[in-house]
Amino acid sequence: MAAPKKYPDELRERAVREVAESGRPIAHVARDLGIHPEALRNWVRQAEADRGERTDRATTSEKDELTRLRREVAELRRANEILKAASVYFAKELDRPRRACQVGCVQDPIVDGVRRWPRLIRSSRKDIRSGPLGSRRGRRGMRSTRWSRPACSME
Repeated sequence: MAAPKKYPDELRERAVREVAESGRPIAHVARDLGIHPEALRNWVRQAEADRGERTDRATTSEKDELTRLRREVAELRRANEILKAASVYFAKELDRPRRACQVGCVQDPIVDGVRRWPRLIRSSRKDIRSGPLGSRRGRRGMRSTRWSRPACSME
């Protein structure tokens, strides 16, 4: 967020108008209004650029457009970096060799020293009907589940 303006817009417009109409030096007008002379000099230059009298400075609308475009470019670059990281991650997932275990499930190899199980197998108990966490049982609200890792000989 930008810092708040030190001088209000009305004072800026009045000071620039007074410099243009009176023909007095910028330093004298700045001293009369209590403004720093360099601040007033920059305001006068910017007003001249906005009117088309100066070509060495960008107009206010051009500066605003440049700021907006720079923000948009930064946002798109961040999004691009995220997408690149995601594509690298998914490319590694696709390139990883998989082995089949005895019960017919596909199992990933050990990654970073941790065996990652691709899925869980549900037991054949008929009394569990409320989803992966099972039903609530007992007065303490304990959950009974019958989900486990696949039985595999590769442990």
